Amino acid sequence: MRIDGLLAKKRTLSFEVFPPKKGEAEKDKLFSVIDGLKELSPDFISVTYGAGGSNSRNTVEIADYIQNAAHVPALAHITGGPSSPADVDAVATALRQSGVENVLCLRGDRPADYAADYCRYFPHATDLAAYLAPYGFTLGAACYPEGHTECESLYADLVNMKKKQDAGAKYFITQLFYDNSYYYRLVGEARRIGITVPVIPGIMPLVNPKNIRRIKEMCGSAIPLEFRNMIEIYASRPAVMEEIGYTYAAYQIVDLIAKGAPGVHLYVMNNVRTAQEVCGRIGRVLHELF
Repeated sequence: MRIDGLLAKKRTLSFEVFPPKKGEAEKDKLFSVIDGLKELSPDFISVTYGAGGSNSRNTVEIADYIQNAAHVPALAHITGGPSSPADVDAVATALRQSGVENVLCLRGDRPADYAADYCRYFPHATDLAAYLAPYGFTLGAACYPEGHTECESLYADLVNMKKKQDAGAKYFITQLFYDNSYYYRLVGEARRIGITVPVIPGIMPLVNPKNIRRIKEMCGSAIPLEFRNMIEIYASRPAVMEEIGYTYAAYQIVDLIAKGAPGVHLYVMNNVRTAQEVCGRIGRVLHELF
């Protein structure tokens, strides 16, 4: 099933997993996670390309498992930055052979020690989208509620977002955020400049306070004062922190859906319990509004 077709019919619930860095045992463990996620009736499951594109072969295998063993539509990420045309051709061909219809086009984050020619072939997600067009995938793209960290302003980033739509993106999935007002601003300003496709909010429950610094470095996401206060008070109590993180994510989702979001994409970090805990808190919302 193509994701744009799903979005035309209903709100979507989706999860994201990433390829394991180690051997077959870790891959089998991820397959078990995917089986667990399937029990929550997602509309699709996405799988990332791996750091620097290093796990692209695993991406294909995992997408194949999602599509053909779990029987859930797979969304495979392809990261253009570290990839050559030959790399992209190999991955795209294998995905088509597996029946995968959906691809998320990304440039990818530059590693700290990247070479000058890191993005030699696909310097922008739009370049990758144009290259993939003949393969016939339904293409999606990423967007950033607080603006991309490399852009001087949200409005400069919105110009790039519009280019992605013009290049063929049928929907967007946002980077994670914890203040919903940034999502509403993004969508409002996107509509004002002619971006018409659905913008799916991406949510990652924050259950470990040690992750705050990494989140700030990765995407610059602001932590609302009320949430930060709870984190600081209970940071030394892991069980309480988990409850706070899952409940706050559930609150974000209920608010987003109440205000018209086309669905929600959960970054579950290969942890089926994360999905279960959040979805368990919004069961009636999922049943009645999705």
